[in-house]
Amino acid sequence: MWRASILTIHPELFPGPLDASVLGRARGEGIWEFDTINLRDFSDNRYGSIDDTPAGGGAGLVMRADILAAAVDSVDRNDRPLIYLSPRGRPLNQALARDLAKGPGLIALCGRFEGVDERLIDARGAIEVSIGDFVLAGGEVAAMAMIEACVRLIPGVLGSPLSLGEESFSADEGGFRGRDSEEILLEYPQYTRPRIFEGREIPPVLLSGDHKKIAEWRRAKAEEITRARRPDLIASGPIRRDNKDKDQGR
Repeated sequence: MWRASILTIHPELFPGPLDASVLGRARGEGIWEFDTINLRDFSDNRYGSIDDTPAGGGAGLVMRADILAAAVDSVDRNDRPLIYLSPRGRPLNQALARDLAKGPGLIALCGRFEGVDERLIDARGAIEVSIGDFVLAGGEVAAMAMIEACVRLIPGVLGSPLSLGEESFSADEGGFRGRDSEEILLEYPQYTRPRIFEGREIPPVLLSGDHKKIAEWRRAKAEEITRARRPDLIASGPIRRDNKDKDQGR
């Protein structure tokens, strides 16, 4: 069973959205599970503090390596990677989510304050992962996003595997590619009933029953949207699978 362990000072935030919809149903069916570890339980003082002032001076507080190490060591890793959610980490993308989903699970370390002592990252082999070029108050929301991205890829969580194949960034599962065979495209537009909404019609080709023309239309729209919204996916060259494990930190 795929398992996520979350190390946090705010265990009350979980499961949150991880217990809703298909993820909650899959957890109820025993497809995946999670547990939280309260970092304050490993504090060495009566106040429950787990941080201290930064060496060399500066604003804020830094989470202590010794306390975090005790928390990490209390978890049965079972070959699961320790992931520290950090703005300086490698970007969370579909390839990384897919790799994590294929494994036994993950251990997520949710930072707070000014971050964690670098020695904890080095000593426990933590992998730093970022969900975007912005800063949050803590790693909990980022951990939820990462876990959701992984869990939905586990067989049996979603009703139809076809729904995964044609999503944005999912070319390796059979979704549309760009003109270069290894270029990933964003997803094409989707429509459903009613046929006309506030004067806007469903594109006639989608109602034609001609599967070849529908596929061509969807591919063209996917390329158009990618060029307009994410030209970096095209201008910077194809995204290749052999680069997925390289550090892509900002």
